[in-house]
Amino acid sequence: MSSYQERLSGPLLDRIDMQLQVAALSPGELAAQASGESSALIAARVAVAFERQISRQGKPNSALAGAEIDRHCQPGPDAAQLLQTAMLRLGWSARAYHRVLKLARTMADLAASERIDRQHVAEAIQYRRGLSME
Repeated sequence: MSSYQERLSGPLLDRIDMQLQVAALSPGELAAQASGESSALIAARVAVAFERQISRQGKPNSALAGAEIDRHCQPGPDAAQLLQTAMLRLGWSARAYHRVLKLARTMADLAASERIDRQHVAEAIQYRRGLSME
C-alpha cells in the first residue's frame, strides 16, 4: 500500500476529502450477521442532513467556497483551537484546512447540530488523516 501511496502527489491527495483505511476482514467476520444501524436509517439521516444544508446555504457543504465557508462553517472556540493545532502539526495547506471545515460542518449536520463542535472537528480530522500524505 505504501508504494502505491508514494505515487500520489500531495496536491492530488489534498483534493480528496475523506481518506479511510479499512482493515481486511476474516472469512468468519464476513459471514457474520452485521449489527448496527440499517442502511435505510442511515439514508434517512443523510437526507435530513442534506436538506438542512440546502435550506441553510442553498447548496451542499461540498460545494461551498471561500466566503461561504467562512459564513457557514465557523467552528466553536474549542473546535477552532483543535483544528489550528492539527493544521500546524500535520502541515496542512489552506485547501486541506477548508476541506476539513466543510467535512466538520457535514458531521454537525448529521448530528443535527447547529454548531460545529470539537467532536465534529475531531471526526473530520480523523477522516482526513486516512492516508499518510502529511
